[in-house]
Amino acid sequence: MIQSRFVLAFLIVLLLVSGLAVIYSKYQLRMLFNNIQKEERKLDEYAVEWGRLQLELTMLTSENRVERIAAKELGMILPPRESIIYIKTK
Repeated sequence: MIQSRFVLAFLIVLLLVSGLAVIYSKYQLRMLFNNIQKEERKLDEYAVEWGRLQLELTMLTSENRVERIAAKELGMILPPRESIIYIKTK
């Protein structure tokens, strides 16, 4: 009789511990899911920023802009076609 009560009490304690473990694992799962969503949002923001930077880089390195700044700010001019020397490489 005492032994069966001990087994029953042990099983009840085991059931409670198992229930708490399930609750804790669900909590951890939700926390991980929230962290994943935050990181995905950051990744999207970085992708948008990367696109903006690529566009800005393209705009800043365009030949027209470089030529315009060279002429305006540095006083440079394009040499006549016949004075340009082309070097061939392999």
